[in-house]
Amino acid sequence: MSHIPYTICRSGTYYYNRRVPKHAVNSYGQFIRQALSKDLLEAEAFSKRLSDVLEGAWSATTDASPVNISTIVKSFQPRHVSLSEIAAEYLALKQIDQTPPRVALSTFLSLAGDRDVRDYTRQDAKLFVHYLEMKGNKTATIRRRINSLSAIMNYAYSELDLDKRNPFTRLFIRNEGDDIFKRGTFTNEQLKYGYAKALASGSAVKLLMPMLGETGCRLAEIVGLRLDDIDLESGLINIRPNSARRLKNKTSERVLPLVGYAKQALEQNLTQADDEWLFPQYIKSGHCYATHASNAVNKWLKKDFGGFTAHSLRHTFRDRLRAVECPMDMIDQIGGWKSITSIGNSYGRGFTMDQHRQYLQKIMIT
Repeated sequence: MSHIPYTICRSGTYYYNRRVPKHAVNSYGQFIRQALSKDLLEAEAFSKRLSDVLEGAWSATTDASPVNISTIVKSFQPRHVSLSEIAAEYLALKQIDQTPPRVALSTFLSLAGDRDVRDYTRQDAKLFVHYLEMKGNKTATIRRRINSLSAIMNYAYSELDLDKRNPFTRLFIRNEGDDIFKRGTFTNEQLKYGYAKALASGSAVKLLMPMLGETGCRLAEIVGLRLDDIDLESGLINIRPNSARRLKNKTSERVLPLVGYAKQALEQNLTQADDEWLFPQYIKSGHCYATHASNAVNKWLKKDFGGFTAHSLRHTFRDRLRAVECPMDMIDQIGGWKSITSIGNSYGRGFTMDQHRQYLQKIMIT
């Protein structure tokens, strides 16, 4: 016998066992007996849920509509899904840059294995952090990796209706933040020297410098440009997602004016483009290999500019706009930064293209 309402235990298995009310006998028969589970707590939960379903179906006093009891009980069973499966589902739904979560996932799976998502523990998460620390990753990088995996786990627990603590929540990183250093920025003289050298060289890699420096774009946003994204007649580029590369977030999608060295560099680079892509050498098998372009341009920049990188150009660009008192929300719009200053920044259409061009011309290197 069992103390759970409407259940009996036979040979270690709990069954739902209940007399059917008279008005529902024609649809259900006189008794319902349905296997629930071998686990007592699980059987108790299933019994309650099945009772709720049946009582809802029997609420009408006549002509009770039948329900498929075995199918309903089967739906109560927990869905067993591997981490790699649920991660693929998550990434297919989210419009995000997939590289960070994929890198984090690959590392974690190599350490803890590809198991059912409900099986991972706090110790697995701590092992992941310890491994990244031993590899010499910056604490900010470790935090980003943790956040990527935490987001996947949160999605999994929500979709699978699991009442379980996320093992990546509130993980401690030793000396977090102590290794932060202020990224250097270019002087106007360095920019002018670099831009002139890039144009004189005709090198597609070096031409990235003025295009990045005078637009403030992320490297993948420029390297992944299609020719359809470029309007030379109007002096505009359209930063939008395509089949080869996504954008970092929704605010990354924008249209930018081309001024000064950026326009010259792009016009020169068009001579090396194919009939679809501005940088066809970095588009392989339908994927944009921006990392390869980053490695190439950074090798030159670090050598000639004391360790600066392509991302230093983006930091420099923001400082230059601040220096001419460009409104902060306009800076965010131009650079595709996600604004956190005010919810009101998302209201209305924002600044016009002429206003953007006005401030880009103010900081233009001449």
